[in-house]
Amino acid sequence: MKKFWIAVGRWVRFGYLRVVRIKASSHTVALGMAVGVFVGCLPVIPFQTVIALGLAVVLRCNKLSAALGTWVSNPLNVPLVYYGLYRVGSFIVPEVHCTLDLRHLALREMFSQGGELVGLMTVGGVVVGLPLSLITYFVTLRVVRVYHARRATRRLKK
Repeated sequence: MKKFWIAVGRWVRFGYLRVVRIKASSHTVALGMAVGVFVGCLPVIPFQTVIALGLAVVLRCNKLSAALGTWVSNPLNVPLVYYGLYRVGSFIVPEVHCTLDLRHLALREMFSQGGELVGLMTVGGVVVGLPLSLITYFVTLRVVRVYHARRATRRLKK
């Protein structure tokens, strides 16, 4: 179990370093990350990266950070994320009655259960994704600026 947590820590550190070392302005990196997190909250798993990259082009933000941000929902946690989106969507739109089958999470299978399910989860994704992407923007902006400031200070000392 200890090796697992070491691997997780390395993976998180690698992701952090990938984001803060991007050669772009802190605003574009943070906006790209926020776009990726927002799209990552939508129930479009096979198309998340493509949608995030398209939005990154339209919004003129960093494409790499947008792609990295979509990993907020990944194959390991997608059942939990989708269930959360379903519950939030059901709370917002209570008159739609459909059930989520966690054994069939592919987009095609969810559409075969009814388009209402995908619509309900999309509503939940927007409600969850907007505040989460705002928080992501400001946290990423702060982290990237602090990293660049510390790096500039170290370079001046040399």
